[in-house]
Amino acid sequence: MGLFSLFTQEYAIDLGTANTIIIHNDKVVVDEPSIVAIEQSTGKLVAIGEKARQMHGKTHMNIKTVRPLKDGVIADFNAAEQMIRGMIKMVNRRTQFFAPTLRMVVCIPSGSTEVEIRAVRDSSEHAGGRDVYLIYEPMAAAIGMGIDVEEPSGSMVVDIGGGTTEVAVIALGGIVCNKSIRIAGDSFTADIQSYMRHQHNIKIGERTAEEIKIHVGSALTDLENPPEDYVVRGPNLMTAMPVEIPISYQEIAHCLDKSINKVETAVLSVLEQTPPELYGDIVNEGIFLTGGGALMRGLDRRLTDKIGIKFHVADDPLHAVARGTGIALKNVENFSFLMR
Repeated sequence: MGLFSLFTQEYAIDLGTANTIIIHNDKVVVDEPSIVAIEQSTGKLVAIGEKARQMHGKTHMNIKTVRPLKDGVIADFNAAEQMIRGMIKMVNRRTQFFAPTLRMVVCIPSGSTEVEIRAVRDSSEHAGGRDVYLIYEPMAAAIGMGIDVEEPSGSMVVDIGGGTTEVAVIALGGIVCNKSIRIAGDSFTADIQSYMRHQHNIKIGERTAEEIKIHVGSALTDLENPPEDYVVRGPNLMTAMPVEIPISYQEIAHCLDKSINKVETAVLSVLEQTPPELYGDIVNEGIFLTGGGALMRGLDRRLTDKIGIKFHVADDPLHAVARGTGIALKNVENFSFLMR
């Protein structure tokens, strides 16, 4: 075993639409935005992660920034492979005399089609993975939150990521019923951009919309500890003159209302499919919220009021899926639900 571990490096990868997190030796070694900057003429990688994000929307003709994943699945195969390879290189900065064998566990949305699953597997193998296992995101999130997924009792997880919202009921090491919708963090960002354009006549980029979401994003119009208004600067669409507009959390709650409604509908539709015995367990235990979207102010309260079952936000919602993937990596032999 000692010799095996010397020649094999193991990585748990949460390949997210917004961020990619890599765990190696039980530590988060990479937590970077899922974005790459590529030279148009040569196809060469210019920057990756945070450095590429800073270039996003600011590049000239010869450099383009690409987000390889869209709606939780790989949209640009070549960019995805370059990104995985580059991020693994970040971990392996020390020079090595030999290329170690890579064993990876990568998580994928529960609604992935065969073609989408193959794309993740192929990208991981092209990036150097010899032994590639796949795990569904809600399963990884549940494991990461400390839920014993092999117990005969039911647990329900709602994972709101960048590209997809995954709703799943888990029992006995399997997903009993689930729904994956392409309404998540990216949709909220697009809603904010559209709202600013129509309501305030101001044009803002993806990064500014993301900042608004972080500073004043809310699911409710009345919060106990409301955040201060966030001042947005940008060009007026009619005159191109610079304008400054303070945005309140109430405005953002109104603008995100339709998208959050769709998340509520997805949760209710999974509850409808849930077998009665497991439904009882879920009512007792509550529903677990994870992913970046779980950080939205007032979301747990809004869902609890609407659905009538208590919602709990995970301790570290951004890293729950990655942590679960890391635990799965250590239990590759024991977890029968991992896909090869």
